[in-house]
Order: sequence, then C-alpha cells, then structure tokens
Amino acid sequence: MVTQYQPLHTGDPPSQINTFNKDNNNNNDSQNSHGSPFVVVSNNEFDEEEITELAGSHQSSSQNSTNPVKGSNVTGHNDEDVFDHDFKTDIDIESPFIPMGYHGKSGNNYIDDFGNVYTDVDFNFIKYQAKHLLKGKKLVYFTSGFVSLFVSLFGYEQGVCSGIITFKLFKNYFHDPNPETLGFVISILEIGAMVSSILVSKVSDSIGRKRTILLGTTVFILGGTLQSFANNLAVFTVGRVFSGLGVGVLLTVVPLYQCEISPSEERGKLVCGEFTGNIVGYSLSVWIDYFCYFLDTNKDRHLAWRLPLFIQVVIAFILLVGGLFVVELPRWLLDVDLDQKGLNVLSLLYADSDKLLEKPVEEFFIIKNSILKERELYPKHTRSWKLLFRNYKSRIFIGCSALAFAQFNGINIISYYAPMVFGEAGFKDADALLMTGINSTVYLACTLIPFFLVDVWGRKPILILGGLTMCVLLSLVSLMMFLNKSYTPMLVAILVIIYNGCFGYSWGPIGYLIPPEIYPLAVRSKGVSLAVAANWFANWIVGQLTPIAQKSIGWAMYLFPAMSCVISVICVIFYYPETKGIELEDIDKMFGDEKAQHTPIPMNFINSEMNPGPGNGSTTGDTLLTQDSFELENIPRIGVKNDHTDS
Repeated sequence: MVTQYQPLHTGDPPSQINTFNKDNNNNNDSQNSHGSPFVVVSNNEFDEEEITELAGSHQSSSQNSTNPVKGSNVTGHNDEDVFDHDFKTDIDIESPFIPMGYHGKSGNNYIDDFGNVYTDVDFNFIKYQAKHLLKGKKLVYFTSGFVSLFVSLFGYEQGVCSGIITFKLFKNYFHDPNPETLGFVISILEIGAMVSSILVSKVSDSIGRKRTILLGTTVFILGGTLQSFANNLAVFTVGRVFSGLGVGVLLTVVPLYQCEISPSEERGKLVCGEFTGNIVGYSLSVWIDYFCYFLDTNKDRHLAWRLPLFIQVVIAFILLVGGLFVVELPRWLLDVDLDQKGLNVLSLLYADSDKLLEKPVEEFFIIKNSILKERELYPKHTRSWKLLFRNYKSRIFIGCSALAFAQFNGINIISYYAPMVFGEAGFKDADALLMTGINSTVYLACTLIPFFLVDVWGRKPILILGGLTMCVLLSLVSLMMFLNKSYTPMLVAILVIIYNGCFGYSWGPIGYLIPPEIYPLAVRSKGVSLAVAANWFANWIVGQLTPIAQKSIGWAMYLFPAMSCVISVICVIFYYPETKGIELEDIDKMFGDEKAQHTPIPMNFINSEMNPGPGNGSTTGDTLLTQDSFELENIPRIGVKNDHTDS
C-alpha cells in the first residue's frame, strides 16, 4: 500500500519529536562544532504503535491550504512551523518516522520552510547529469568565462573608436569634425547605454538573464553594422547609439549572471572575469587598429577604419550563436517557479561536489526558501523602483559610487583618448597606436590579478591600494607634462601604462563586482541597473569634457581624477562593506536589515524507505531539519548552537 500524508493546519507538535538518538551524539556534536544549523532528529526512537498513536491524536477538522507565496506546483500550509499540523490517519506505516509531506513511490520528497511539498519535482537528477559532458566546476568556469566575452564587445567598441578617430582618412571622410562634435559622437554611446541599463532590469526579470544577454548582443550587431557602412556622420552616430543600447544591456546583465552562478567562495574571481573580458576586447581592437593603419588603401581608401568596425560585428555574431547553448541561471528559474529546470541546472553546477546527491538539493532549498521569504516580504507586484529607493538607500550609494568612481578616477581619459595622450607625450600617428597597444596588453595582464587575490584579500583592501596608487601616478603624469622636459614623453608613457595596470586589478573589476553582491534577489536587477546607469552617466560626462579639457587646461586635467581617487578611498574605508565569502542570501544581515533572511538550510527530506537496504537511495536514517523550523518554546533546539543574534 502506498502511504500518503497531507500536512494540515493547527495541532500541537508531538513532544516525542525532541527525542534524540544517542548513537548519533558524536556525529551531531561534530557537526555543530562547526556551527552547523542542522537539527538532527533520529528516526529510530519511535515504534509503529507510537507513530500511529501520535498521528491519530493529532487529527483535526482543519483543511489543506495552498501557500500564497508559492506556485501551483506544490501543496502547503500557512503555518510558521512545519510541525504545527495534523495528519490524516488512513495510513499504512512503512517506516518508523514522523510523517510529513508526501510519501510514495517516487522516492524522496521535500518540504521547504513554508511547508510546501515538492511532489512535482524529480530530485533524482543522476540521469540528467549523465546526459551532459560539461558539468561541475568545469561548467561554472567555462560558462562564466564565455559570458564575460560578451562584455568584450564594449571593450572592442571603446578601443576601436579611440584609434580610428586619430586616422586622417577617418577625419577627412567626415569633414574634419571639431573636438566638441567628436566628443559628442564618442560619448553618445554612453547615452544609449545609460537608457538601456535602466530599462533592462524589467526585461531580465521577465525573460531571464540568458535571453537578455542574447537580446543585447543582437542590438549591438545592428549598431556595429551601421557604423561600419556609415556614409555620413549622422548614420555613424545612430550606429553608436544602437551599440550603446547593446553594451548597456550586456554590462548590466553579465555581472548579474556571473554573480548568481558562482559559489560564494569563488564569486569574486569569477565576476572579475567580466572585466577581463572587457579588456580582451579593448586590447584586440587596439592592435587591429594598429595593423589596419598600414593597410594598402589604393583599392578602398577607407578600409583602414571600416574593417576594424566590422570585425566587432563578426565577433558579436559568433558570441550570439554560442550564447544559445549557455545555461539559464537557477536563481531566476526558481524565482519564476520553474523548479525542475532550476534543480537540473544546480545538479550540473554541483556535479563534482563531495556531496553529489545532497549539495544540489541543499542549494535548491537555500535559494527557494530565500525567494519565498522575499515574496512574503515583498510580493512581485511591489518590487518597484520605489521599493529600491525607499529601503536600500545606503546600498544605492555604494553600488552607484563604485562604478561612478571607476570612471571619475581617470580611466576613460586614458582608454578613449590614449592615442591622444601618447600624442601629447610626443608619440605621433603609428607610434601613438603602438604605445596604446603595449598599454592595452599590460592592462589585460593586470586584470588577472584579482583572480588570485579578490577572494583572499577581500574587496576593500584592493580598492584602497588601487585608489592610492592611481592618485600618485596621475599626479606624476600631470607634473611631467607641466615640466615638459626631454624625458617627458617616455616617462608619461610609462606612468600611463602603470596606471592602467593599477586600475585593471582594482577599480575596474571590483567596481562591477560590488553592485550585484549587495542587493537581494527581489531588487538585484534594478539595483545593478541603477549602478550601471551611474557608470554610464559618469562615462558620458568624461567623454564630453575630456576633449575640451585637453584643449583648455592641458596638463592640469589629470589632477581632477587624482582628487577623485582620494575621495573614493575615503568612501571605501568608511562606507563599503566587505563581502568576501558571504552568501548572496546573507548579504542583508551585513546592512542590519531587520527583515534579513538567514540562509535557510534544506528543510526536511523524506525518504520513501528510511532504513537503508537494497535498492534504497538513502544512506542514513536521520532527517535533517533547519534550526529555523523550531520556533515553538516546547521544542528545544537539540545539539544546535543558537546563532540568531540579529533577527
């Protein structure tokens, strides 16, 4: 006979649930010496008569209810504690276990912290794992690395324009635009990017991170095509707008994607890979500009600047095709109640875990419980911009300032106008492009440093060290240009290259890491959108003012980003949190959020046969319960240290 139990409303928990198997004391003490939040309740302390008596004594006239914060694919109740229910007693006891949820032929069934029973989710994911060759950490690293290449489109766009605007053929074709016009054409990309970065949060929450990345890539292809075949400056400018719309989407969603797919202990280095992808594109474009400068233009006088622009279209198309095979984020899948797909992705991501069968389920419920808690606090229809501005002011400041400082600290003076900077230092035409290429290569190498340090040192020390070093270097650049000695060109070139390296290991990658880390899932996409919009606004200001400042104040221009570096260091010291190694679901506690949700550990999982035996997937007869599930005073927390100090 198949046994089915339905959790019902009301009823007192049986006092016998507190019974603890002495045989498991050693294991339990060992777990809790490490701060484990598990409560271990043995299934071997009850005989069949006791369970039948308990089940019968807790019958009630109450009825089943559907959890209002969960989708229709599960059943549940409204109780705060999963033990606060009665049981139907038309049962055939098959194992000495306090019955909860659904007990049937399907094997393991699970209950979350809200009492939802996941009867429609197949937790036997071994066959699904076996179908895929790429899984575990290899899948995490490959996916994160490949997705970071989408940001290379922005780096390429940024670098290619910094080179071609110095080409005489380019200037002649567009009738020698003045510095103001040139600054507008270059910086219009930031306007498009700023607009799309604000609007994309709604899109990514609706259709998912993966499809949003593909959408941004498609828009970028349109913009690159218009620039490549532009026959006047107006068409070229429109192309820059579309390219901006595309990169705005990519620079907003890619860090989100990498942050949510990465394990907490490696999140820093994997998200920092996004900036490495950016500089891969930048460095590639600079070297392509350099070699195209020497092209034979007898057949097509303008191939030297059109070809570099069209190469970005080819790269984008290749990424678009490859992106079709990238996995969707499990957090988004679970947030839209695609639970089976979310579990399947988690099973691939943790396929090489020491706890092959338990880890995906554990992560499933950590994420799912957090999502359901957020739905209870902030239903989806309330997750507006108003909610973000009302409840997360300090995080808005941190996220926006991290990316705004990344621009005001001087990087775009170097990146957009590096050939001009080297030109001021005495390098002309091809030599200026060559120095820019060398600069970009060193820049790229330095972006690899956070891969080894960010999850060891933390975020704040790297930002502080980078900010102080950049301040000194920018001040020296200004001083050397003011002195204008015979050694000025070479010294300025060296200082600029070192500066780029310092930015490449600090404010560049860490600036994009902080925003997706500090927001809860309910407002994460909006918070990151706002931070990236601040980045683009600051980027636009720099792009507008740099040509004018170069013309009017020359060497003194570099003192302004130097002062910005000092201000940024002060903000990091006094206002920024250290998020190294913290689970995304625990970040709220760092900000003293009264509604913060402690990281829930997977709720009760019920084996169809609790006693190990042939053909039984169970390896233990114990049921693991979260400490959070024990809220009633008459149920002592057995063998668990109470670490709830801020809720």
